[in-house]
Amino acid sequence: MDIEKTSKELENCISRESKIQENELMSKHTSFKVGGMADIFINARTEQDIKNTLGYAKQHNIPLTVIGNGSNLLVKDGGIRGIVLRIDLQDFDIKQIDNEYIVTVGAGVKNGFVAQKLLIEEIEGFEFAAGIPGSIGGAIRMNAGAHGGEMKDIVSETRCLDKDGNIKTLSNEEQKFEYRNSIFSNNQYIVLSTKLKLKKGIYKEIKAKMDEYTEWRKEHQPLEYPSAGSTFKRGTDFITAKLIDECGLKGYNIGDAEVSTKHAGFVVNKGNAQAKDILNLVKYISEKVYEKFGKKIELEVQVIGED
Repeated sequence: MDIEKTSKELENCISRESKIQENELMSKHTSFKVGGMADIFINARTEQDIKNTLGYAKQHNIPLTVIGNGSNLLVKDGGIRGIVLRIDLQDFDIKQIDNEYIVTVGAGVKNGFVAQKLLIEEIEGFEFAAGIPGSIGGAIRMNAGAHGGEMKDIVSETRCLDKDGNIKTLSNEEQKFEYRNSIFSNNQYIVLSTKLKLKKGIYKEIKAKMDEYTEWRKEHQPLEYPSAGSTFKRGTDFITAKLIDECGLKGYNIGDAEVSTKHAGFVVNKGNAQAKDILNLVKYISEKVYEKFGKKIELEVQVIGED
């Protein structure tokens, strides 16, 4: 692929609202702060720009990688060939219907922003997601959850784009929400926006919950270092972080990739980790847990790109 030529042609396909960058370091776009270069990086601010990019990539047979806020993503050191399309749709609307509130949120809106807006409006039900890093699109894709709540509990319907550029609206059931998984996990659809079904609350009570969850995160999670959140999924009959801790792996490191001393379920970047350090550490952790407990642990973080 001729990067310069492709970039110029894409400029004619998308609006000025969406930014195109060539040879863009993915470490700038992931919470892990690692990752090589993307040939072309597009920050898409409109649905039409997403459709046009999708169509262009398909027409020219160019690989297309769709990302959100990059908070549950590990990009390998070799970077990503083709086009990386970041969904940055910022729609936000609140409608009251009887005693319920229907909140329409664009896929690129950050969870923390949604939580603060709903707090101001005294709308409850989203508190559990206030501290989850990333955007609504990513939260839907992986059915993000915390403190006993999950996105599946509050999502009414989601607008998405299929690989042929058709817009579909999926009901809660059609989104096939499971533990850290949904119909969007297989990359057949791109989340555009979602409708949340919430209720009227009391400002003081909503804020108290959010403050409690924030304090819990500060106390239990290594927020002071770059990471992708919880590195591994919970097991069906075990708590993964507990097994890692019982293997004595807290503080174990490969380069600047380290098993957090605060929470064994987190791999953190202590400063200058490379993706290969993180992946080698993940492999080592998995082997040690299997060796000691006979349990196979599964990554929660999505790994993309080339070595």
